[in-house]
Amino acid sequence: MRIKNKLKNLKHSKAYYYIVGGVTGIANGLFGSGGGMLSVPLLENTGLEAKKAHASSIAITLPLSVVSTVIYSLKGHINYSLALKYIPLGLLGAIAGSWLLKKISNKILKKIFGVILIISGIRMLML
Repeated sequence: MRIKNKLKNLKHSKAYYYIVGGVTGIANGLFGSGGGMLSVPLLENTGLEAKKAHASSIAITLPLSVVSTVIYSLKGHINYSLALKYIPLGLLGAIAGSWLLKKISNKILKKIFGVILIISGIRMLML
């Protein structure tokens, strides 16, 4: 019971937010914007509704992605000609996703997110 109370208190402490930020940053640096896959459930764990957790995750991962891009670019690890091919439709997809986020329920959003996590995990294990 003590551990459960300590974890409950940790969810709303500065330490929890620092831990979530650090974990998200490490995942973002290692996996690209994959930090969002960790930050969304961790944000929901604080009581934030699913839609706000997803939107907040984007706000967190944007600056992390910029920093990672600069570091990867300085080390010559980015194939810009390939990356630029994805940007136009990626931007349209971001707009569509933002619009869809407003239209679907939190329950459906969580299910879609869960399915994507499972498919991604299986795919990664099969490589």
